[in-house]
Amino acid sequence: MSLLQDLSWRYATKKMNGTPVAQEKVDYIIEAARMAPTSSGLQPFKIIQVSNPDLKAKIQPIAFGQTQIVDSSHLLIFAAYDEYTKERVDAVFAQQEAERELPLGTSDDYKNTLFGMFAQQTKEQHFAHAARQAYIGFGMAIAAAAEQRVDATPMEGFTNAQLDELLGLDKLGLKSVTILALGYRDESNDWLVNLKKVRTKAEDFVINFN
Repeated sequence: MSLLQDLSWRYATKKMNGTPVAQEKVDYIIEAARMAPTSSGLQPFKIIQVSNPDLKAKIQPIAFGQTQIVDSSHLLIFAAYDEYTKERVDAVFAQQEAERELPLGTSDDYKNTLFGMFAQQTKEQHFAHAARQAYIGFGMAIAAAAEQRVDATPMEGFTNAQLDELLGLDKLGLKSVTILALGYRDESNDWLVNLKKVRTKAEDFVINFN
């Protein structure tokens, strides 16, 4: 099965049937997100995995009552750094040097240049950049879910501040970005399941400068 076939199979599932997704499949999806490329390898986001029914029930009203929240097997909440601190940037490059068995300080010139750029930006700009990195992992997770034949609903329809408060993300230096609900489609009750997938035509999608 090719990636393009997997992506053709998937759709933003509107109604899930409550069937649990095997944890090994969820772990595979999360690993795809963890392996995603990010700017300078910073990986400035975390994934909060939620399968507890009581917690999902608390999240549902924050997500405008969408049923996928409670009918899903798992929620993957992508949360990005609220800012780039020197400690966070230092930790990334220290890990890189250690695991690559490089002399301590090998990355200092690049790291200092990078942090110099961040120092000129606001916390809001830091979060916007970190959120874009989270979306790269988010896309990888969606593709991995399709490969595993797990339905996945990308969800931006929620009140971020309320979700952050519920999960205590501010204490972790994080802010929620988006939610990926994982489960299996309820084919008899999902109005979208049999509709044709519609995308911009390839000739209109690509602008060539050749």
